Amino acid sequence: MPTLDKVALDIQVVLGTTSMPIHQVLRLGRGAIIELDASEDDEVQILANNFPVAKGAVIVSGNRIAVEVKDMEPKSPDKR
Repeated sequence: MPTLDKVALDIQVVLGTTSMPIHQVLRLGRGAIIELDASEDDEVQILANNFPVAKGAVIVSGNRIAVEVKDMEPKSPDKR
């Protein structure tokens, strides 16, 4: 598959979300803590180029963090 070697893909793992006024965002600094509507034990959503592709779980081993893929999202019939 050498033709796929140069394809760029943006991967995101979403643990939770929150809402806050812009004036709070502008005051955030290094080390700021933002409370989410989820915990580390909740399922995460895995996005590829902002498109949901899977669900997973956060795995912490020592000081390393990983994501284990649990379920793949069904392929949309209109996406090729």
